[in-house]
Amino acid sequence: MKAIFGYPKSLQSRTTHYCPGCTHGVIHRLVAESIDELGLRERTVAVAPVGCSVLAYNYFNCDSFEASHGRAPAVATGAKRCRPDLIVFTYQGDGDLASIGMAEIVHAANRGEKITVIFVNNAIYGMTGGQMAPTTLPGQVTSTSPFGRDTELAGWPIRVAELLATLRGKAYIARVAAHTPLLTIKAKAAIRRAFDLQRRDECFTFVEVLSTCPTNWGMTPNEATEWLERNMMPYYRLGVLKEPGDFVPYSVERG
Repeated sequence: MKAIFGYPKSLQSRTTHYCPGCTHGVIHRLVAESIDELGLRERTVAVAPVGCSVLAYNYFNCDSFEASHGRAPAVATGAKRCRPDLIVFTYQGDGDLASIGMAEIVHAANRGEKITVIFVNNAIYGMTGGQMAPTTLPGQVTSTSPFGRDTELAGWPIRVAELLATLRGKAYIARVAAHTPLLTIKAKAAIRRAFDLQRRDECFTFVEVLSTCPTNWGMTPNEATEWLERNMMPYYRLGVLKEPGDFVPYSVERG
């Protein structure tokens, strides 16, 4: 009998430390499956920063770096430039990437570093106590915004994928979600494409994945899934925001 489904070789077999209902585990598997299918495991390097994904190196069965808070793209840039033959990816949350790490991700994307960034957006700081993040929605209650995010004081939530898509460099940028079977299949396709483009030495690749955080949202897993559908998806719209073919070289005449 032919096996049609199994445990990815690029994923370690261990008990999860993530909270019930969190989709980090699903996203880990999608990354691992993509690496396996493309035959990249022996030359893949993961970069884990600070946040819920701080222990990512315990799950991915490949070489890994631990980066300071927000600095994963800088560490990934160093690894990729020293060893262009490697497949280098960062796995980051929104509190890490969109706050203290905003400069690193913007400049890595602007330089067109040929790395892959998996960006998990759950609209809150997860590991550190449920504080308001740059992605927290207007009116959303967190431990540091008990009356809801006030856009007059804190500004509007940052749409990171759209922000990076405005940069001129060649890139693949997509936003997906992983809280339903159908959306998980689509998320897998985007993540696999990101790694494949890096394998072909094409461009900077970035996949934002909308995720639930039942613990810090103060909800059951089912309630969190419904909340994501009702509140996050209208603001953070799914889809491909930029393809490598959208790149237009600059010239003095054309501008």
